[in-house]
Amino acid sequence: MPQLNPSPWFMILLFSWLVLITIIPLKIMKHTITNDPTMLAAMQPEIEPWNWPWF
Repeated sequence: MPQLNPSPWFMILLFSWLVLITIIPLKIMKHTITNDPTMLAAMQPEIEPWNWPWF
């Protein structure tokens, strides 16, 4: 039964894990974030009390 021969499948498994562990994270980490989240957190909203005419 050729399915039980681990020789070709083991190398395919090792190569695929090598790609997943080394190449793909490097490509993902090279992406830049276009919206800087620190700029949004630095802005404080202006809070104005409501004028309730019936209170």
